[in-house]
Amino acid sequence: MPTAIPIVERSPVAMQRMADAWRMAGKRIAFVPTMGGLHEGHTTLMRNARHNADVLVASVFVNPTQFGKGEDFERYPRMLDRDVQRAGEAGVDLVFAPDAGAMYPAGYGTYVDVEGITTVLEGAARPGHFRGVATVVTKLLNIVKPHVVYFGQKDAQQVAVIMRMMNDLNIDITLVVVPTVREPDGLAMSSRNIYLTEQQRSESPVLYRALQLGERRLRQGKVHAADATKEMRALIATSSSGVIEYISIADAGSLQELHGPVVDRPVLISLAVRFGTTRLIDNILIPLAHS
Repeated sequence: MPTAIPIVERSPVAMQRMADAWRMAGKRIAFVPTMGGLHEGHTTLMRNARHNADVLVASVFVNPTQFGKGEDFERYPRMLDRDVQRAGEAGVDLVFAPDAGAMYPAGYGTYVDVEGITTVLEGAARPGHFRGVATVVTKLLNIVKPHVVYFGQKDAQQVAVIMRMMNDLNIDITLVVVPTVREPDGLAMSSRNIYLTEQQRSESPVLYRALQLGERRLRQGKVHAADATKEMRALIATSSSGVIEYISIADAGSLQELHGPVVDRPVLISLAVRFGTTRLIDNILIPLAHS
């Protein structure tokens, strides 16, 4: 049976009207926000969401406000026809694909700032990034009006920021986090992986191996976080051409760095590494470091 091609809607106003009509009809709306370049990680989110919805909406919007100067906004993959096809194969009913002018019209001047957890890790490396993320997610939630929204664990700090924002602003939507989807060799799936050269792609699985090393060391219970970080750095440096931006072992709630022995608490091990001009991020969440 041929896969249904999703409706494509570009107007925020029209999208809101459809969402209102679905809600009035008693339909449960699930939503998967994306910037496009859809891969198996995205479609896994969509297939999960499909089981929890009467109507499934995905957005495809390369959000300019979350890119800093010198970042890859202009070259970020844009392939809407292919994305719509893949979304349909994953069960999406409608793809919301506005242009930047519709989301940020002339005179636009309202932004959402989440304090504290946005100043470390990705926030420190990419100033203003989470201001753009929080703003666009707030707008998308107000436009699509879902009952439940799905995000991937690969962007762990983004998930933490959005959870904080939704809680602080009393946004009555359920947020579901889906585990990171990986290539067979462990590389986390990302739209940016297509930028890697053949050599860089062959080296890139070392990131996951480094995260696994950090997890093993922490679970031993007597290793200082700082020592585990040093071992992870050494593994990446000796096994690849990757340039490390940061490796972090942090409290999973506050995202504050841990340096001494890790007590029984949830821990986020995360990293950002550049291969040439391509910046990759990844993480492992340990529910309890000694469990």
